[in-house]
Amino acid sequence: MFFNTHSHLNSEQLYSCRDQYICHAHEAGVEYIVIAGYDLLSSKKAVEIAREYKNIYATVGISPNDCLNVNDDEIREIEALLQDPCVVALGEIGLDYYWDDVPHHQQKDIFIKQIEIAKKYNKPIVIHARDAYEDTYNILKQTAHRGIMHCYSGSVEMAKRFIEIGYEISLAGPVTFKNAKVPKSVAENIGIDHLMIETDCPYLTPHPFRGKLNEPANVVYIAQEIAKLKNMEIEDVARITTFNAKRMFGIK
Repeated sequence: MFFNTHSHLNSEQLYSCRDQYICHAHEAGVEYIVIAGYDLLSSKKAVEIAREYKNIYATVGISPNDCLNVNDDEIREIEALLQDPCVVALGEIGLDYYWDDVPHHQQKDIFIKQIEIAKKYNKPIVIHARDAYEDTYNILKQTAHRGIMHCYSGSVEMAKRFIEIGYEISLAGPVTFKNAKVPKSVAENIGIDHLMIETDCPYLTPHPFRGKLNEPANVVYIAQEIAKLKNMEIEDVARITTFNAKRMFGIK
């Protein structure tokens, strides 16, 4: 039983064939899937899909790459969506300094506003951080909440700092890449009680399917690699990461 904590079945590449991809996932033993929003439209689609299927949930939020022209009305719409029973977290939100599309001060402003909304409704947050781990950490420490470091690509040391302030570490396709020393080191050195698994599909397709479209079923390959790196049975990785995800999202 696997729990894919972050997918984009609401994306243009996967949305029209979502029935097929959900079926593939169930056949592979993936019982739970979270569909992540990254702007208002994708958040609405995530909720729409989650309402259609059993054991599929949504997150809603505005990512740092999509917050350039965000206004207060859109933030209020995100807040309204957050109250839907199928929505388990606010995200993906955070900071991204890799791209120069949005000024850093604006990213921080939208990030903090959304954290405060999540705290108001006691929902965890899903963090997108790229080339911005120190600033992300400082904001999360100051705002004192809990959540998931989605598709984590930082160091072991930084992962431990995030765990200390209430955040869990989610690993995606890069942990399977042959020369990906950093995510493999995270998988080896972070306790399984603090790990989750995801695909971030349709992006970051795991080995041995790199170059092909990613889909939710491929989360099994992330679990397989973590089991290998930690010298564990894949069934135990699946069981514990599913428990971790259900605990974080409040799923009984």
